[in-house]
Amino acid sequence: MRVSQLNGSLWISMFVLMLVVGCSSYSGGKSGSMAGNPHVAEAITHAQEAADHGGMGHADAVVTHAEVALQHAQAAAKEMTNPHLDAGIAELGEAIAHGKAGHADVATKHANSAVMHLKEIK
Repeated sequence: MRVSQLNGSLWISMFVLMLVVGCSSYSGGKSGSMAGNPHVAEAITHAQEAADHGGMGHADAVVTHAEVALQHAQAAAKEMTNPHLDAGIAELGEAIAHGKAGHADVATKHANSAVMHLKEIK
């Protein structure tokens, strides 16, 4: 009886250990860059929202989301240096300018480009 209790305790101990190790290494399904810098993650989220709304012809929503994405990207730039971050910031600026001019199609292209660059941040 004691051997089976010991085996049960070992099994539970191993299960708990695997659970702890698995949870501590899990990054929420996000890439290392997004998990590593929350501003980059937020910039990507809002830049994607800008692109999605631009695809629907909503130039004003492109501006709204691109401005939030830009704020997060600029905050990330204070914490890190990355050429893709710089390119993403430039593309967000273009998305905002074209969105304000009512050019949803061009603003969308810039927002998509910003998403592409921001996702490349390692």
